[in-house]
Amino acid sequence: MTDLSTPDSGTGDTVHDVVIVGSGPAGLTAAIYTARANLAPLLIEGEPSSTSDQPGGQLMLTTDVENFPGFPEGVMGPDLMGNMREQAERFGTTIITDKVTAVDLSERPFTISTRDATHRANAVIVSTGAQSLMLGLEAEERLIGHGLSTCATCDGFFFRGHEIAVVGGGDSAIEEANFLTKFADKVTLIVRRDELRASAIMQDRAKANPKIEFLWNTSVTDINGTDKVESVDIVDNVTGETGVLPVTGLFIAIGHKPNTDLFRGVLDMDEDTGYLVTRPDSTYTNVPGVFACGDVKDSVYRQAITAAGSGCMAAIDAERWLEDQHD
Repeated sequence: MTDLSTPDSGTGDTVHDVVIVGSGPAGLTAAIYTARANLAPLLIEGEPSSTSDQPGGQLMLTTDVENFPGFPEGVMGPDLMGNMREQAERFGTTIITDKVTAVDLSERPFTISTRDATHRANAVIVSTGAQSLMLGLEAEERLIGHGLSTCATCDGFFFRGHEIAVVGGGDSAIEEANFLTKFADKVTLIVRRDELRASAIMQDRAKANPKIEFLWNTSVTDINGTDKVESVDIVDNVTGETGVLPVTGLFIAIGHKPNTDLFRGVLDMDEDTGYLVTRPDSTYTNVPGVFACGDVKDSVYRQAITAAGSGCMAAIDAERWLEDQHD
C-alpha cells in the first residue's frame, strides 16, 4: 500500500492516512489491520473519566471474558484489551489519550479536534462504541463485573444455580431474562410500571417461563455488597413501601446509547436509536472516506468478537478506498 500521508501546509502537521476514533475491540482491530497495511494509523482513545468514555471500551470494566476465541481458560477484560493495544502499537499504531471534541467531515483532509490538538486525516474510522444505560446508582461503578452486568450473553454462564434479577420492561429485558433462565434457578424481572413495553410475543414467552417472576411498579434504589452483589434495595412506586431483594446477580437492561453525538447531522443514523447506518455488508458511511465499526453501528449483537470482526472490515474498506483515491 502506498503511503498517502502528506505534510499539512496550513498547520505544519501531518495529514494521516487513517485516524481511528475509539479504542475498544473494533478500534484496536482496525488499528492492527491498517498498521499492517503500512497506513501508520493514529488512534485516539478516550479519557478514563467515566464508564461512557473508557479507553479500551466496556471490556475494561469486565472481569472474566470466557467467550472470546483463543482463551480456553478465559481472560480478564483489561488484559485482553491490553494485549490488543500492544499488538496495535507493535505494528506502528500511534495511540494518544485525549477527548475528541469536534469533527469536520465536510472536506478532505478531514479534521478531528481534541482538547489538546487538531488532527487531519484522509480517512476516518469511527469506533466510539455504545454505552449501556444505567440506573445512576453509586454502587454501579463499584460492582460492575462483580455480579452486576449489562449483558446476559456475556455473563449468564457465571450465574448457574443463582437467584438473580433483571431490571427493565422492554424486549431487551425480556430477552435477557429468558436467556438467563438457562443458568439461574430464578430470575426476578423488576418493572417500574404495571405493564411491559415488550412486544406481545416476548411478553407471552416470559409469562410462560416458570423460572421468571415479576415485580411490578418497582424500582431499584440501591445495590448492596462490598465486592460482589448480595442484594438490592427496592421500592414500590405506588405505595412507597421499601424492601430488600436477596439476589447474587443483577442485570440492567433498560437500553443502550451509541456514542454518536459528535456525528449528529453529519453521518446517517437510525432515527429512533441513534446508531450509525452503514451500507449493507460494509462499513462505509454516507460520507466517502469515513467508516464505522463496532457497537456504534451494531444494535443487535454487541459482542467483543463481532466488534473486532467489523473493525477488520473497516480497516480493509479504508485501505481499499485510499488505494482507489491514489489511483
